[in-house]
Amino acid sequence: MDPQKAWQDARDYTSEQVELARLILEEMRAGASVKDAVRHHPLSGGGYIGKHVLIHTYRDLTDSGTWPFEQEMIQRLRMKPMRTLSGVTTVTVLTKPYPCPGNCIFCPSEERMPKSYLSDEPGAMRALHHAFEPYEQTIARIEALEAIGHPTEKIELLILGATWSAYPFDYQKWFIQRCLDAMNGSDSLDLYEAQQANEGAVHKNVGLVIETRPDLINHREIARLRELGVTKVQMGVQSLDDEILALNERGHTVAQSREAMGLLRAAGFKIVLHWMPNLLGATLESDRHDFTHLWEDQNLRPDEIKIYPCQLLENTELYEFWKRGEYKPYTTEELIELIADLKPGIPRYCRVNRIIRDIPSTHIVAGNKRTSLRQDVQLELKRRESHCSCIRCREVRGKEIDPASLEFSKLTYRASGAQEHFLSFSTPEDELAGYLRLSLPEPGSPDTELDDLVGAAIVREVHVYGQSLELGTKMDGAAQHAGVGSDLMKEAEAIAVQAGYQRVAVIAALGTRGYYRKLGYSLAETYMLKDV
Repeated sequence: MDPQKAWQDARDYTSEQVELARLILEEMRAGASVKDAVRHHPLSGGGYIGKHVLIHTYRDLTDSGTWPFEQEMIQRLRMKPMRTLSGVTTVTVLTKPYPCPGNCIFCPSEERMPKSYLSDEPGAMRALHHAFEPYEQTIARIEALEAIGHPTEKIELLILGATWSAYPFDYQKWFIQRCLDAMNGSDSLDLYEAQQANEGAVHKNVGLVIETRPDLINHREIARLRELGVTKVQMGVQSLDDEILALNERGHTVAQSREAMGLLRAAGFKIVLHWMPNLLGATLESDRHDFTHLWEDQNLRPDEIKIYPCQLLENTELYEFWKRGEYKPYTTEELIELIADLKPGIPRYCRVNRIIRDIPSTHIVAGNKRTSLRQDVQLELKRRESHCSCIRCREVRGKEIDPASLEFSKLTYRASGAQEHFLSFSTPEDELAGYLRLSLPEPGSPDTELDDLVGAAIVREVHVYGQSLELGTKMDGAAQHAGVGSDLMKEAEAIAVQAGYQRVAVIAALGTRGYYRKLGYSLAETYMLKDV
């Protein structure tokens, strides 16, 4: 069921549905499976009660104190559990249509949508329904996720749309303020007040992500991003070949991508790069070579990547090249083979977030139309008896762990004039329970012009995996709340001291400031600092 539909239906449950839901839940508490309990209690008019009704009823019974809250029950009832197995709940919102400085030949243009988005993409449909109003988008998404059993106390806010850095700064501040107002449950006078309120809100912001272009990253921009509370930046580099970038009218160079990466890393941001195989002028062989630059070039080496194969859409300039026979999309089989060749070479410190963009197949003129490319690639790797060791492929997800059995490891590499330390705890089976990114700037590292970071080692990310849990609750065998995060911080501080640093800075999101205060950190301008 669509989560938005579940939330809408939650307002119209009948007394019969609620009573049957209570009977089903009683059987489940006695040990029955969801399937068996539901089968014993069909609706009088035929059919069965949906999980969203059970979740709604269970929350009513526990909120009123009639029953004690049990995390395991929510685990059994939750719909689409993968949404929060990374440890946080992602809420995606879109900005209003606004001119983009780029003129990419592969980008679709739809008058009522931000550049590169289509009105029938899932997230875009929700944004259009709410007229791109940030408060309405955020509150509706939170309520929809709650309706299907997901915790919403720890929210990563993902802002998509056209190029974020091209929007007026006043609009950016208002947009984020209204998203925070929705999380806080109250209106604010300005962005600063909304940020302050979120530290103690029920729905805490534990990450703020925007999308932008390499040629728009400069000292002024990183200062603005920190003022807004941004912690992660997605950036479309698309290719590491200047000729390919020029052919596709991307509007920036590889050198600008390197410079942007250096500034963002020095400022502590988590960096997600978008890479696009099958651009105009590329071949399967050139794409294989191009991909290696992401890791071989010390001025790149992203924390996360999204692999977005170029998709041929009718309302693009690329479509005209295809009609003239000057462009040929890869087949599904070619893409699967290409990505299966590339994936095993991805470093253990990087996470592959996506392998295909979720564009409805009806828009794709020629080439691959499958959105299940990740699963197809995994099957191909299995057939080859090969595997990928990226973060996503090693996440412990919902599996139970024994904290005492976790093994600590440290991976060190150079990037953008800094020594990067990827610290992690894994199970004996090499499943990742949590990790930390520590950056030690060295002479020659870009100067951010941010006072907070002068002479500081920088913790760029702390992430503990496993199902996101309701605040104040625990679950046996869960990585979260098992002390993994604080242990990683102790290791990071020890490494910083050994390297001669006198203080550590953390690019903490609003909702995580309280956590770092407990570890001895205090808020400076926009970073949490601690003398070590």
